[in-house]
Amino acid sequence: YMYKFLFFIFLFVSCSGSEQKQPYPKEPPPSLEEQIGEMLMIGFRDTVLSTGNELYKNITEDHIGGVIIYEYDVPSKSRPRNITSKEQLKNLTTDLQKAGGGDLLIAVDEEGGLVSRLKERYGFAPAKSPLEMGELNDVDSTKLWATQIAKKLINAGCNLNFAPVVDLNSNPDCPVIGKIKRPFSADPKTVVQHAGIFMEVMKENNILCAPKHFPGHGSAKADSHLGFTDVSDTWQKAELLPYELLIKKGHCDMIMTAHIYNKNLDTLPATLSRKVIKEKLRNEMGFQGVIISDDLQMGAISNYYGLEKAIQLSLEADVDILLFSNNIPGQYEPRIVKKVISIIKKLLAEEKISRERIKASYDRIRALKAKIK
Repeated sequence: YMYKFLFFIFLFVSCSGSEQKQPYPKEPPPSLEEQIGEMLMIGFRDTVLSTGNELYKNITEDHIGGVIIYEYDVPSKSRPRNITSKEQLKNLTTDLQKAGGGDLLIAVDEEGGLVSRLKERYGFAPAKSPLEMGELNDVDSTKLWATQIAKKLINAGCNLNFAPVVDLNSNPDCPVIGKIKRPFSADPKTVVQHAGIFMEVMKENNILCAPKHFPGHGSAKADSHLGFTDVSDTWQKAELLPYELLIKKGHCDMIMTAHIYNKNLDTLPATLSRKVIKEKLRNEMGFQGVIISDDLQMGAISNYYGLEKAIQLSLEADVDILLFSNNIPGQYEPRIVKKVISIIKKLLAEEKISRERIKASYDRIRALKAKIK
């Protein structure tokens, strides 16, 4: 009996083992087009999605990885852009996700205070500005306001918040940062505490965050939306502290770059700088998550670099997602996706960018998206 018993045990174990070794069918590897598309995030002009829209083709044929929502159309100086009401926006984002197989990043700038796309006029509740949260300096209060913002994003169908601003309020008169109450504080520790709470609340609600603008925009005297922004004489190393601490605490899945120029760091704006992005943020500070550019159509980039050069330098710097808002003064570019894809393919053909470089970004973006599935 003992021999029979042992024989059956052996048979059972060997059968189980063979079952475990059966390989699962593998998904086909992504095409080059899918990998490139994943790296693009686009702004668009529509309040509904129809199959005739250029955007629909961008999602279904060009495989773009994300879109950004705005309520105001800057080129035409008019509304609506993407939002007419809470219900309409939810329908739009639902249709976008259907077109993208439930796989799109749908981003919005929802910081609280003045930088809000989900406004009261569309049926959304207002929220305090980061500066008001920082001045109050109350953990429970920040959690409450962050929860209010998270609810807005859930109701809107957005899964990525381009927030919080972790710039230091080192120049309260900075036209695009301090003056409109976007930073929590001039003190790095206060910024880290409240930005950390903000990001935790977003994560609890299955929303990704992109703290911004690396390596620090708070000391600027000019607006990088409009043109060249030199912080060489005003930027301080303390502006890196919020990033260092938030990365160490494991809060950062994604970081947005700044278009600021600092001759002490490099001769290129930060977004295009290998020294700032690859060497400092990746290698020195150890950030291995997704890096997204600020809008590559902003004046600080578009006025000084051609589209091809800006794309090449961004990729060489190790930026993963290239953001094109299509929402700056001047020309709206409906075929921006086709243009960017053809430029990236040209750079690959000329061996200025490698296939491995594209694949590295693709893998980081896929890992990021898996966190909110």
